[in-house]
Amino acid sequence: MKLTTIFLCAVLIAYGLSACLYALTGIDLLALITAGNTVIYRSLLSLAGVAALWLFFWLIAFRPTRDLR
Repeated sequence: MKLTTIFLCAVLIAYGLSACLYALTGIDLLALITAGNTVIYRSLLSLAGVAALWLFFWLIAFRPTRDLR
């Protein structure tokens, strides 16, 4: 479970950096990686949604910030 969380955090960081590159330069890195294939493009975008939902569940279920009080 810890490995899954680390992997999905890395996925969201990669999407964030790709979005930053797109916002600053106009180069859509994800479209370049998928060679313009819309099915693969949308599949990778849906992975970002799954990663976000997993991290939301993880934060609610395990409360990693509970000891910071």
